[in-house]
Amino acid sequence: MAKVLLLDGFNLAFRSYYALPDLTRSDGVPTGALHGWVKTLWKLEDMERPDRLAVFFDEGGSDRHLELLPEYKANRDEMPEALRAQMESIREITRLMGYPVISRCGVEADDLIASAARQMAGPEQKAVVVSADKDLAQLVNEHIHQLLPAPTANPRLGWRRLDAEGVVKKFGVTPAQIPDYLALVGDVSDNIAGLVGVGPKTASKWIAEYGNIAGVLAKAAEIKPPRFREILPASGELLSRNLELVRLKDTFEIPALTVEQPDTPALTDFLASMEMKSAALQAQERYGLGLR
Repeated sequence: MAKVLLLDGFNLAFRSYYALPDLTRSDGVPTGALHGWVKTLWKLEDMERPDRLAVFFDEGGSDRHLELLPEYKANRDEMPEALRAQMESIREITRLMGYPVISRCGVEADDLIASAARQMAGPEQKAVVVSADKDLAQLVNEHIHQLLPAPTANPRLGWRRLDAEGVVKKFGVTPAQIPDYLALVGDVSDNIAGLVGVGPKTASKWIAEYGNIAGVLAKAAEIKPPRFREILPASGELLSRNLELVRLKDTFEIPALTVEQPDTPALTDFLASMEMKSAALQAQERYGLGLR
């Protein structure tokens, strides 16, 4: 069966940045994230042996999210300047490796990944979504898996693969129920407020028992703990909005994910120009004249 890897670019770039020390070129240009990025892509090539691979990036804000919640992601810290300075080089290295880089102004990368996964996954091709973002767990099914990178705080855990059973084990709900679960608990990283006092254990228990948000609201009069019996009926609008925010949209048009042969001379020259000598040598050994 063919396999396509769909990479969450910013998620992996941040991890590459924080996984390594503050490496710099001799003139002070930061390169730590570039080292981590190259290692990540080569790790995925060796580990997954994909037929195709594409990287998706955010491009400005998400129009549909900002319409619902103007404060969407407003609480996030600014990207570290050292990482910002490396983002265009990360994209360039990816292109020189032969992989498409996909982004669209006003559309979140998660929605583009969801659209690509739904369009490409099926009985003849498996899609593997590479990201630690819990929103993307809602995509998991028999043809779509999620590959979680090793946590920077505990790299010994290694890469972890989530199938549908793995999602249930991790979150206590099925992939299809992830939006309902997230609507209840909220998402601090996206500035989405959940129901006050509802944590992961309570949310997963309610969703597992009542199926979804609608089922929880319908049974509000008998819900436990009892203190939520008055809170839930008054929170219908909040939960409905949250569902719209966390449910991925998978109807965006995605260009053909055509993988080109690596441009080995340009790639090795670029890596050498960043004083990444061992990476440049490894690129020559790995790709030769451009053949994977």
